[in-house]
Amino acid sequence: MSAIKNASFVKKPNLIITAIALGVILNPLNTTMITVALPEIKNEFHLTSKDLSWLIASYFMVSAIFLPLLGKLSDYYGRKKIFITGLILVAISSFTAPLSPNMPFLLGMRAIQAIGTSALYPAGIGMVRSYIEKNQNRVIGTLSVFATTSAAFGPTISGLLIQKGGWPIIFYVNFPIITISAILAFLYIPKDSKVSEKAFKWDGIGIILFGLLISLWMFFLQALENELNLWTLLASILVTFVFYQYEKKNQVPFINVNFLRKNLNITLIYILYALSTIVFFSMLLSMPTYLQLLLNLSSKLTGMVMLSISIFAMVVTPVATRWMEKSGYLKPLLSGAVIGLIGVISLLTINQNSPISWIFIVLSILGLSNGILSIGLQTILYSFISKSDSGIASGLLMTSRFIGNILASSIFGVMFATGINDGNHNSMTIILFIVSVLLLPGILYITKTKLSTKTMNH
Repeated sequence: MSAIKNASFVKKPNLIITAIALGVILNPLNTTMITVALPEIKNEFHLTSKDLSWLIASYFMVSAIFLPLLGKLSDYYGRKKIFITGLILVAISSFTAPLSPNMPFLLGMRAIQAIGTSALYPAGIGMVRSYIEKNQNRVIGTLSVFATTSAAFGPTISGLLIQKGGWPIIFYVNFPIITISAILAFLYIPKDSKVSEKAFKWDGIGIILFGLLISLWMFFLQALENELNLWTLLASILVTFVFYQYEKKNQVPFINVNFLRKNLNITLIYILYALSTIVFFSMLLSMPTYLQLLLNLSSKLTGMVMLSISIFAMVVTPVATRWMEKSGYLKPLLSGAVIGLIGVISLLTINQNSPISWIFIVLSILGLSNGILSIGLQTILYSFISKSDSGIASGLLMTSRFIGNILASSIFGVMFATGINDGNHNSMTIILFIVSVLLLPGILYITKTKLSTKTMNH
């Protein structure tokens, strides 16, 4: 009721949506703009491939931990305050990161950037629910797409600019976006009203356990390049179990595991979303470096080739949406998974002698698959949940995306630990083939479950 009341007094709702949308794209863009810059950063700081994977993975780890936390803080202390604070943190880190004298300092600035960008999506969704009355669900869906497929533009943007300003320019790109978003937010987003009468209850133990389990699993996955570390594996499993048991009994949990336990169909959608993210982000992370080091492409040309993923992912999104409205979820989602499988198999045909045109085609196929799967899984997710649960569902969706990102960066680190070459590229492709195959039975199950639920309701 309060959301509708607030919405009725809002002026210029389109400008509010624009402010939020610009903030939302900062996280996905900054996860991938760095990929084209990795060869330069590697040379400047004398890094190994494993060091580079940590530079990428740390961003995802921090985002996965802080996204649900900042979402809760925005509910209690005001969404506009958290949104503006996020923009300020991104601005600070974007100014200082190019001045990094060493790798640890750059890691620290990337962590601050990840915290800032993690505040923008949950606070933005909360403001949409509070202030945007017309087509609210459509706006939320659009922002969800912005928060995922816009990542594909990162390599293209950085590739076109790095030749002119070197790797630091990928951080300066943020300033026009931050400036416009902040001005619109200050001018048009209403002041925060008291959202909750209760004081914020910190789930300190839950936060620590979640951060620990993410870190332990990362260390285990990164160590696979040398050996299977049983102690780290056992510790990861133990902490995961303790976290689950603790959060299950917690009345105000950091991660609502009871929501996942009681809604197994929704949990399966999150798993499928994470799996599709693994394939998508593995390409965004590995291909720019592969193209520059093995095919000797310039950063500009690399960015143009990577444009294939982003263009086809974005173009197919509205087409897939209309397709699902007309024929249901089964055919579009299954087609997306099959197209992705064809794209992954086609990766095995790529080597350092491949023509650029063929690489462009293969990446385009993967872009098509990601566009269909991304919007399809998000749409079917919201069809399973009530409006009252849309906040927690969207937050957990982003968490599942970051888990997929973390796994993709781990695959990148392990597979290319001995260098960027065709053999390691093929090894990564085999893993992505297995991931793609796993998507098929999951999609068949969830679409048939949705169909039978719809039939029973009728």
